[in-house]
Amino acid sequence: MATMPPHRHAPGRPARPGGLRRAAHRLLTLVAAAAVGAGLLAAPAHAEPSVEEIEAQIDKQWEQLEPTIEQYNKVRAQLKVNQKKSADLEKKIEPLALQTELAMTRVGDLASRYYISGPSQDLGALLISAKPDTLTEQLTILDRLARQEHKQVEGILKVRAKYDAEKQKLDALIATQTKQKNDLAAKKKNIDTEIKRLEKTLPKSVVMPENCPTVKGVVSAAARTAIQTACKQVGDPYVWGATGPNSFDCSGLTQYAYKAAGISLTHFTGAQWNEGKAIPRSEARPGDLVFFFSDLHHVGLYLGNDQMVHAPRAGKPVQVASINYMPVAGFRRPG
Repeated sequence: MATMPPHRHAPGRPARPGGLRRAAHRLLTLVAAAAVGAGLLAAPAHAEPSVEEIEAQIDKQWEQLEPTIEQYNKVRAQLKVNQKKSADLEKKIEPLALQTELAMTRVGDLASRYYISGPSQDLGALLISAKPDTLTEQLTILDRLARQEHKQVEGILKVRAKYDAEKQKLDALIATQTKQKNDLAAKKKNIDTEIKRLEKTLPKSVVMPENCPTVKGVVSAAARTAIQTACKQVGDPYVWGATGPNSFDCSGLTQYAYKAAGISLTHFTGAQWNEGKAIPRSEARPGDLVFFFSDLHHVGLYLGNDQMVHAPRAGKPVQVASINYMPVAGFRRPG
């Protein structure tokens, strides 16, 4: 019977354990490398919050801020009323204090004359008939002579005490409301600071102009300034031939907005059409000028999403509106 050489493995005999481990390690290394190359094992990147998420956070902060503002306004209005009441009472107390002082002075003068100069003839007659020989009896006579003064002083003091009591209550209320106002102002400041912090995290291409919706896709600093300037004028009246700062016609508004950005435009729609670079509607972006009608007799400042800010006509103030309610003639980009 033939035998196998001593250095050969019989068929089906398992490989040594060390060899299996080395093979498994090489296999895992290859799999891991492939996974990294495919991005399967890469650490997840931290995604920056979107504009919508930041605006949602601002809305949440504003929900806390607006009730605080209104409470602040309420306390401030009440404080103003109470401060006026306190000042009015102070004015009433001043003459009462003067009357009290004068009355007390008259009583004091009467007493001084009695003790320094001696009794008058009328008082002497009383003393002779009554023969008072004690200080108590003398003071009693003096008290009778000064009784009218005492009544006057007593009445004045009662009125003054009433006003003093009311003023003390008002002063205490004013102190409480002043503290409330200061506390609310501090709370408002904290929330306002957080809102400003969130606004700073918005991309520079996003503008949150006053009186206009949030504008995205603002590429140039000039467009950003023009948009912010024009939107601040929302609500100002239309006046033909006006270029601001408190009233505008259509080309006066666009001229005023871009003047703030350092770009000069002529106060005339036809000239503004030629002073800007022609832009197809598909490439229009916020800050461009949008013109209407074949004769170009109206212009607005484009905000994106088919919205613009413009000075419509007499009787309608500067406002945000859709560009689609008039025939669009084209877009121009100043600068």
